[in-house]
Amino acid sequence: MRFLLSTIGSRGEVQPVVALARQLGELGQEAVVCAPPDFQEWAESLGVRYLPVGPELRGTAKRSATTLPTPEQRRRMVEGTVAAQFEAFGAAAEGCDVVVGGGGLALAAHSVAEQRGIGYVYAAFAPITLPSAHHAPPVLGMLGQKPADGSVDNRTLWAEDAERWNTTFRAALHAHRAAAGLPTVEDIRHHLFTSTPWLAADPTLAPWPTPTEPEVFQTGAWLLSDDRPLPAELTSFLEAGEPPVYCGFGSVRAPEGVSQAVIEAARALGRRVIVSRGWADLSLVDDEPDCLSIGEVNQQALFRRVAAVVHHGGAGTTTAAAASGAPQVVVPQMFDQFYFADRVDRLGIGSAHPAGEPTADSLLAALRHALERDVAGRARTVAGAVRTDGALIAARRLIDMR
Repeated sequence: MRFLLSTIGSRGEVQPVVALARQLGELGQEAVVCAPPDFQEWAESLGVRYLPVGPELRGTAKRSATTLPTPEQRRRMVEGTVAAQFEAFGAAAEGCDVVVGGGGLALAAHSVAEQRGIGYVYAAFAPITLPSAHHAPPVLGMLGQKPADGSVDNRTLWAEDAERWNTTFRAALHAHRAAAGLPTVEDIRHHLFTSTPWLAADPTLAPWPTPTEPEVFQTGAWLLSDDRPLPAELTSFLEAGEPPVYCGFGSVRAPEGVSQAVIEAARALGRRVIVSRGWADLSLVDDEPDCLSIGEVNQQALFRRVAAVVHHGGAGTTTAAAASGAPQVVVPQMFDQFYFADRVDRLGIGSAHPAGEPTADSLLAALRHALERDVAGRARTVAGAVRTDGALIAARRLIDMR
């Protein structure tokens, strides 16, 4: 069988589908990943066939969180991404048996599958992105939303969310569906998510809250095994003292001055710091030997050797930290990051930074809590429950669709 694995997003969306592609390959199947061009070279180095779609996204990590696109800019962004997806996904689906849409921005995936008369699966990477009376919808930063304050019931919020999907995407999606000879759809979100979505998230870290509404198949997180050795400079730094604090925001924007605030807080606790530059180009504050700046490395190996992980709360980083047994300090900015911050707090494996810009003082309090002995012990316990076979479970289920 041949599968098209499509997604639009940053590393947190692309890495899981690459992991699934590799797992399908190991089971003797063909898979092609269609995703933003930022990750093509990396994916192909892993032996994954990769077709780019749309523009590079790296620059989005340096935009201010307070600078929102105008309605006209949003309209052009939506029209551009839908057009690019129909073109790229349509070509990539040639000869495929099933299309997988990973995440809510793979807007053309279901339509391309429908046009070709082949199977379609929608996969979410966090429970909060799927409708349920048990939680509110996630925060969409590009629309200027704020986290729900509990004053409106969740069913109403999800109904408002459905209307937001229709208002934002209906015109562009319907124009391309009409050109492809496909009928209009009444509920855009339901069209994308289907009645039986998959949930590619760990059931301990991010469980689906109920077996109904809708019927969700939880595979576990799609984890990419990584056996790369750590760079010599990083290994030497780790071996030169007690386990340091890690700070990184991956392929998303970071709060202004966050690395400096983390360094100040860690130093107040007598800890060294590793700062991952990421797409936001986080930097050090000085040349003191207690801090090290790094690029992209094997997180699975690194997180097992740090005292705590300070990060944004993306699904991938949160899962990697949880699986490593490292306590976490989550500084959420948008979308599912608030959910994962809350889960880290509820599980007792770290701290959820309060809403607002982080400061040295606020991070000192959060980091001090995360470094407590009982929190570290709980983090190690939860690590033992994190599943590593999510991609295998998903791959086998896809193969069974034949």
